[in-house]
Amino acid sequence: MSETIYSNLKQLGGDTIMPQSPEEAVLERVQNPQADVNYNVRFTAPEFTSLCPMTGQPDFAHLVIDYVPGDWLVESKSLKLFLGSFRNHGAFHEDCTISIARRLVTFLDPRWLRIGGYWYPRGGIPIDVFWQSGAMPADVWIPDQGVPPYRGRG
Repeated sequence: MSETIYSNLKQLGGDTIMPQSPEEAVLERVQNPQADVNYNVRFTAPEFTSLCPMTGQPDFAHLVIDYVPGDWLVESKSLKLFLGSFRNHGAFHEDCTISIARRLVTFLDPRWLRIGGYWYPRGGIPIDVFWQSGAMPADVWIPDQGVPPYRGRG
């Protein structure tokens, strides 16, 4: 098989083991064949989990990641494994959300990235965490993240 922009991928198409920590997780990227166009890519992880660093109890979130790629696209299986590596990771909601965003920005150097971390209540208080790398590009359609604020049983 000839060399392609996908030739360097190691995780896609094979058996992989869930990394035990975010530091151990390997993100992979491919060259963006549409780098001359500004467009939005959205990843939604409605069943994200991590651990409370104090109690070890599970925390649950609905993550929405939007990015306008530059030269690189994140390979989705490696992103799934990276997000899954938080399952045994103890950190507060804010730290998990911002750590994910910062790692993606450092790795991909996108034109723009935002993350919404919609965390389910623990102790009766939902904590939502939002971050973006700069001003939203004016020439790209970026829909609302579509996650309503927490309303409880109301």
